[in-house]
Amino acid sequence: MKRFTILLLLAFIACNSPKKDKKDNSLPASELISNPHTASGLDTVSAARKPTMDFTDTLYEFGTIKEGETVAHQFSFKNNGKTPLFISGAAGSCGCTVPEYPKEPIAPNAAGTIKVTFNSAGKAGAQTKTVTIQANTLKNIHILYIKGNVNTDK
Repeated sequence: MKRFTILLLLAFIACNSPKKDKKDNSLPASELISNPHTASGLDTVSAARKPTMDFTDTLYEFGTIKEGETVAHQFSFKNNGKTPLFISGAAGSCGCTVPEYPKEPIAPNAAGTIKVTFNSAGKAGAQTKTVTIQANTLKNIHILYIKGNVNTDK
């Protein structure tokens, strides 16, 4: 019991002893003021020049279709930014939703389309599917929605 008390006392002293040789790695206030980066790490000067992906609509409602039918929709967008827009990828929320997107850069003030095809084979009832797009825009993830109802009546 005496050893346990001594060990406990030593552990308590070690935990509460002031730390020596602590280095102050913080930046002087003058360097913080002139730092061109925001808290998120983005350079605010170049952020204003980034391309945009401004969609006419991000939701397409296809209504009611019969199970096994395929529907497609073209989502239109425009690059209202000052630099070319590059789409690095697009993925459907499942294998039944397939996006087709431009692989070439979209120039400033130019428009483009993303075709989304939904295959209702094996689906029934209310359906909401998404397509996630990655691009070099300030908000680099864009989501498109396609929804409707699949009727299984023969």
